[in-house]
Parts: sequence; C-alpha cells; structure tokens
Amino acid sequence: MNKIGLVRAAAFSPVLKVANPDFNSKEIIKCIKEAEANGAGIVLFPELCITGYTCGDLFYQNFLYAQSIEGLREITESTKQISSIVVVGFHLRLNNSLYNCAALIQGGKIKGIVPKMFLPNTKEFYEARWFEEGTTAANMTKSVKLFGYEIPFGHVLFEDEDNGLKLGIEICEDLERPISPGSYLALNGAHIILNLSASNETVSKSEYRKNLVTVESSKNICGYVYASAGVFESTTDLVYGGHKIIAENGVCLAESPLFERTNSVLYSDIDYERIIFERSMDQNFNSCAFSHGHQIEFIKAPLSPIKVLGVNDTLIRKFPKNPFISNDPAVMDQNCNRIFSIQSEGLARRLEHTGSKKAVIGISGGLDSTLALLVCTEAFRLIGKDTTDIITITMPGFGTTGKTFNNAQTIMKLLGTDMREISIKESVLQHFIDINHDPTQYDVTYENSQARERTQILMDVANKEGGLVVGTGDLSEIALGWSTYNGDHMSMYGVNCGVPKTLIPFVIKWVMNNRLSGPGEKIGFSSDNVLLRQTLQDIIDTPISPELLPPDSDGKIAQKTEDTVGPYILHDFFMYYTLRYGMEPKKLLHIAAETFKDEYTIEFIKKWLIVFYKRFFAHQFKRNCSTDGPKVGSVGLSPRGDWKMPSDADSSEWLKSLSD
Repeated sequence: MNKIGLVRAAAFSPVLKVANPDFNSKEIIKCIKEAEANGAGIVLFPELCITGYTCGDLFYQNFLYAQSIEGLREITESTKQISSIVVVGFHLRLNNSLYNCAALIQGGKIKGIVPKMFLPNTKEFYEARWFEEGTTAANMTKSVKLFGYEIPFGHVLFEDEDNGLKLGIEICEDLERPISPGSYLALNGAHIILNLSASNETVSKSEYRKNLVTVESSKNICGYVYASAGVFESTTDLVYGGHKIIAENGVCLAESPLFERTNSVLYSDIDYERIIFERSMDQNFNSCAFSHGHQIEFIKAPLSPIKVLGVNDTLIRKFPKNPFISNDPAVMDQNCNRIFSIQSEGLARRLEHTGSKKAVIGISGGLDSTLALLVCTEAFRLIGKDTTDIITITMPGFGTTGKTFNNAQTIMKLLGTDMREISIKESVLQHFIDINHDPTQYDVTYENSQARERTQILMDVANKEGGLVVGTGDLSEIALGWSTYNGDHMSMYGVNCGVPKTLIPFVIKWVMNNRLSGPGEKIGFSSDNVLLRQTLQDIIDTPISPELLPPDSDGKIAQKTEDTVGPYILHDFFMYYTLRYGMEPKKLLHIAAETFKDEYTIEFIKKWLIVFYKRFFAHQFKRNCSTDGPKVGSVGLSPRGDWKMPSDADSSEWLKSLSD
C-alpha cells in the first residue's frame, strides 16, 4: 500500500460579494479546483460563504434564499469528478425556520448537512434574529430532501471506511461552548473536526482563537481545521480577518495571516494515523467516550474514499529535523532550564533518600559525562553539600586521546571535585591474559572489557566511599543499545536517561549561558567560569566516540560513533516518530526522506533506519534491566513506565516492510 496516513487540508477565505450567491459560488468553485490541483483531500470554506455572513435581514428574502440554493447546486455539481470532500456554509429553510448550516459535498452529492447548534446573540452578534439553534432540529429531524434526494441532517458523523477516517463539523460559536459538538464528535470517533466560522477581528482575538483551536485539538486528540470569513464581508460595524488555522493534537500546524485580499488559502497535512495511535494509547479518552459519547445519537454518513497522501506525494507539512529541539529560542531556553532542573532535583532526592555521602562518576571528556557532572554539581548545591564530595574518575584506556583527557581534567578541577585518575590498561591486559584474548584483536571483547572494567572501578569506589554511582548514558544510546551490558549500561542512578543525544549540547549550552555567564551567572559555580565555558564548548565540538580503539597516527580520535551506528540526528528522528507517533516503517522512511532531502539520499536514510530497527529490537534486554533515572520529555524508554516490550520481539516484519 502506498498510503501514508496523512490527508491534506485546505482552508479558504474566498473573495466574495455580500448577497451575491452567483459571484460567490463561482469563486468557491475556483478555489475547489485549486485545492484539488494541490492535492487537498479536505476543502473547507467559511460560515455562510455562499451569501456572505453579513447579509442581515436579507436572509429573510426568498430571492436571496433561492439564489443561495442554486449556488449550492452549482458547487455540488462541480465536485462530480473529484474525490476530495468540500464543506461550504449556507442557510437552509426547514419548515418555517432558517438554519445556519454546513453542507459536506463529495462526488457531486451532498453527503450531509449540519446546522449550527449554538447561536451568538449578544454584543456584536445577533444571529437569533434570523436563525434557529440547531439543537432541537437536529434531535427532531434526521434528513432533509434537497435536489431530489434525502440528505442526512443534524448530528452527522462522516465516515470514509476505506481510509479509516472519520470527520465531524461544527460551526463557529459551537467551538466556544463548555462542551462543544466537536467534543461529542471526537468521542464518537471523528478524527478531524471542521469548523466554518465568521469571527470578527478585535485586539488579541486571533491569539485567543488560535489557543482555543489548539487546545480543542489537544483535549479531543484530533485534527482541527478552521476557516473564517475574510475582509470582503460587510464592514458596517465589524471587520473580518479571514483567520485560518490547522491544528493536530495540541500543535498548530499552520496559521494564516490576517486581512488577505485575495482568495486566500491555508494548507497543511494532517496525520490521522497518529490521531488513531494516540487515542489507542490513551485509555482515559476511551473511558470518556464510553461515559459520555452516547449522549448524542449520530447519523453515520458514508463517504467515498477521500484523496489521501501517498509515498509519491511531496509533503507540504514540514516535520522538524530535530523534533526534540524547538526553533523558538525562548521556548528552548525554558525547556533546557526545566530539563536541567528535573535531572538535578531527581539526583538530589536520590542522594538524600539513599543517605549517600558521595557521588561517583566516570568522566571521559565527552558530552554525556560532562552533562552528568554538571547535574551532579547542581544537585550537590541543592542539598547543601560541597563538590569535593563528588568523586570524579578518569580511567584512561587504549583509545583515550589527549584532547578528551585534558578536557576531562579541566572540568573536574574547575568544578572543585575529588579528582582521581585510574588507568585501566594494565588490569584489562591482565584480563585478556585471563580469558586468553589477543590484545591486537580489536573486536567486541576488546572494547567491552574496557567498559566493564571502568564500571567495576566506579562501583567498587562507591562501595568504599559510601557513594552512589551516577550513570551518564543518554536516551539515544538506550534506544540503540549503544552500551556494554553490565558495563556503562549500569549505574545507581542515570541522570541522562531521558535526554536524547541531539539535545545534550543544548542543555550544556544552557548551563554555559545561565550558570557560567549572563544575568543568572553563579559566581561560585566553578573556580573559573570563563575557562569552564571555553572547555565546555570544546567538548561540544569534539566528535562523539567511546574511545575504545587506539587513536590514529596523529593521536586523534579514530573511532567515531556515528561512523558505526549512524547519524544521531537521524536516529533521534526515527526514535521520536516511532515512539511518539507510532509511525510504520514506509511512512517513516518517506517523511525522513522528505525532511532530510538536502542532506541525505533516501538510500542512506533507509540504511540507517534498518540499523535503527535491528538495534532497537535486539537490545530491549538491556532496557528491561536498566537503572532508575528521570524522564524529562514526551519520549521515554523506562521499562517501568513508558516502554514495555519483550526482549525477544521480532523485527523482521518491520524490516520486510522496507524491502517491499
């Protein structure tokens, strides 16, 4: 199958003339054709867009009504050859009352009509002058006859069985009620809510509206498409801005500018498979559905298969290359502050609870152990202990380079720790003799023997000193199993276990900018904050390496982790969208290829995606007996909380999917 579980939504604010359905219908048809050409499966227009929202008492005129229905007929007929669904606003006469309605159209037929349930009737809005609330009619009337056939009316849930996609509609004010129609629609299975609106602009109203839509998409675990009337409505008392918003599960995917003076459109791609995944993970959502969803009886309106996106489609939606990093500096600063605080507070509490006199940590001069040491320093200050009770140990081995060793020495000294150097070379060579291993054979035994020797030293020093061994491994290494079992895999508290590799430099940078400089500088954080900043920057700039193989002829790092296991930016991307979105392999490959098309070929990405799946499945046994440590973000791999998986789960179906 080529489908990737995304559907493109288009929200329009068309050019219109108030009370001119003929002109407005032609503009709407133009917009529909444009959206179809651009691959949209959902095309949404504003409230009462066929006549214009601001017709006032002209809504009573039979002539306007007849012209509006004729416009609706033309719009409907224009969709005969397209699979997209089109939603337009119009007014409908039912018995002796008028209703502000939305019509969902597909394949030349109206599939259902939904009335506005709640009418604004205060301040600048007086809809009850012309229209009846839809709640009573929706409960009394299940269908209306229009254009010669019966059409579902009222509480309607639209269902595309072929794509497993359900849609619901609410109109403007409905969104703002304590319990909105959209909430009931979501509880009854609607994955995407479509809102036709005519909301005027006042100071700060657009910000409020965006927050409202985003929160609604979050609490209902749904996609939300919002299209409001634009500047061509009457300006007698109000001005309309044509605000359009597309959100998904608490994230605003796209937002239009205000006051555009053309047929303005907003596009984005909604991941409805993610919505299905999130709902299946959230038992409380399902409990709420069982408790409250039955309060409204919805009419099921079947749809033909909607145009959805496939592996050959170019995405409009942009997926961040590093989903753990915010592009907003202020947000990133706040996030790093929170992460560092969670790590430090977690360690501080563990030290207090265990009554540990000291902390013991191995320092390599790499990113992970550097962040762990900074966390230790902060934790000791939180509990009023001196950093001389932090035992920092460098354990030079066969691959240790001068640069990393010197950086390790510098940061230990500047932070005022109990510095110790214990070479592992002789003990590991003796171990090679004991197990009859050739020390010139640079294999996994050669590497892992060093890692286990270092862990033994740390554990034994902790026993001797009444200390607690602080682990340094990060979330990315845990996902890939990039650690030696019962070596660096083990500690007594792993402060970095929730922090992915790509995020660690940003947290260190935050410490540099908020503990070692700037308005929040802690003068006593180190003996020389300027030198510590320089050293931390050098550590950030150093290639990532376990340094278990000998250096090259120039004494530089020869063993670079990313040459062996692949770029961490790719693996963090794979990890995030596998765990947080539940993406299946082909979809993940397609989205990664689109996202990284300027850096990597699809063949390169596929190679490392295969490595990711193989390692992720094969190394669950390490995660199943991992040490305690704090979760800091939305993705975690603790076997006690976020991720429970059998150690012998088979990855072959995931790998086969990529070869099909």
